[in-house]
Parts: sequence; structure tokens; C-alpha cells
Amino acid sequence: MTVQDIRSFNRFYTKVIGALDYGRRLYAPYTLTESRVLYELAHAPRTDAADLRTQLHLDAGYLTRILNKFEEDGLVERGPSETDPRRRRITLTASGRETAALLDERARQSVGAMLATVRAADRPRLADALRTVRTILGDGRAPRPEDVVLRDPAPGDLGWIVQRNAALYAAEYGFDTDYEALVARIVADYGEDHDPRRERTWIAELDGRPVGCVMCVRDDAKPGAARLRLLLVEPDARGLGIGDRLVGALVDFAREAGYREVVLWTNDILAAARRIYRRHGFVLVAEKPHHSFGQDLTGQDWRLDLDATQE
Repeated sequence: MTVQDIRSFNRFYTKVIGALDYGRRLYAPYTLTESRVLYELAHAPRTDAADLRTQLHLDAGYLTRILNKFEEDGLVERGPSETDPRRRRITLTASGRETAALLDERARQSVGAMLATVRAADRPRLADALRTVRTILGDGRAPRPEDVVLRDPAPGDLGWIVQRNAALYAAEYGFDTDYEALVARIVADYGEDHDPRRERTWIAELDGRPVGCVMCVRDDAKPGAARLRLLLVEPDARGLGIGDRLVGALVDFAREAGYREVVLWTNDILAAARRIYRRHGFVLVAEKPHHSFGQDLTGQDWRLDLDATQE
């Protein structure tokens, strides 16, 4: 392995993904760097300018010029940080979120078209090779919270939600296939008929793979209520604050969508999840023993009053 080998690969891959091909309008009217800044803001909506500069290894002056341009275009708003008044918090406007979503969709379509040319039999080998590069060049460092991004589900992710819920709850709590059937019905109902203005699913991604999820759906039995469903974090990704971020994103969305409250049903054995709910202001309102999924459990109803927690 030589320096020239890596530089040659860089030139090859840059051409493959079209990073420099502005004729394809992947990032227009923004540069690749500007698009990356928008991407980070879209997936970490409460980012401070200093944190953004550190994450992207950008020169402070260069980042300031980018943010100034975004502010002139109506894509971002800047204000004092919630944690440190010496810092500036950067948040996307509605126009900024739309622009980031458009650029992300273009990138997904481009990569999807490239992946479509790869034979199904070769895809696992390609995925292993990509993970190898990330592991070796990443110096084997432990993942950090900022390495996790929250995104909308891609094709296959809804199936992943069913599979991982079934597998994890069987391994950790002994749930039987009745639970898998329940999750499958929830996901199928969402996939077949959901209102994107009022319902949403988030996938937490780390190193190119899904490691967590949560769903926000309307509660037809309680007008004005959103229901939190299927919060999950993979065991090897716990400790990075993923559950907190997923629940926080859901609560912010529910408030912006005009819901008055968020409700959820869980079981008392899910101690880590219940701690997350408490941190976000949920209150236990009822509990009842039941026998489900092959286990004796105590079901719990939790509620968050969005009007009472309005900032």
C-alpha cells in the first residue's frame, strides 16, 4: 500500500459518486461543502457553530461565510446557545429543511442508481469492504454521539424495524412471536397509510447502518394526541444518547405538527426507556398487569402534555 494507491482510489471514487460533477446538479446551487453543512444541520437541529466547525474540520472564517450565505438565503437562523451564551446556535428554517431534504434526496437517488448496477451477490462483499476501510482508517476509535445521524427511513428500513424489534425483545425479555406479529401490524399500517405532515419515522444511523428507531403516529382514539411507538436502540450503540435524540426529535415534531399531547404504552421491565420518557417530561398515568408475548408483564400508559412543556 502506497500513498499513490490511496490517491488513485480517491480520484476513482470521487468520479464514481460525482462529487465534482456539477453538471449533474447534485448540489446546485450549493457547493459540496455547503451541502454537507446543510446535511449536518438537518440531522442535528440544535448545533452550535463551534460544534459544527469541529465536526466538519472547517476553518472558522470559511464556516462563517457559509452561514452568512445561508442566512441571506433564508435557510438558517442564528441565536444564543441554550447551554453557553458565548456560543451561537444554528437552526434550519422551514425553507432550510426543504432545501436540505431536496439535496439529500438527490444524493440518495444518485447512490441508488449506482448501487443498482451492483449485482446482488456482490453487495455483501462491497458492504464488508466499506466497513473495513472505515474501521482501519478510523483508528479503531469508539463511536461518538456526533457520529450518529437521524434520518427518514429508506427502502428496507421498515422491515428492519420489525426484524430487530422481534429479535431484540426475544433475546432480552423472552418475548414470543406474538410481539413480532404486533410490530409487523404497526409497521404495515404505517407503511400503507400515513400522513407525512402528522406522522413520521426516524432511523438512527451509525457508520452506515441503522442502530435505532422510533415512530410517531396519530392516535385515532384520542383526537389531538400523537402516539410514540417502537422506540429501539441496538445494544452495541447504547450509551450514545440515541434514545434521547429519537424521543426529542419526535416531541419536537409532534409540537410543530400541532398535537396537544404525546402518549405511549410500554411495560415496566423497560427501565432504560422509562428513564428517557421521564427526562422528556412524560408522566406515568396508569398501569395494569397483563399476560402477553409469553410473559407476565405490567403495562404502563405514559403521557406528555405539550402545552405544559411549551418553551
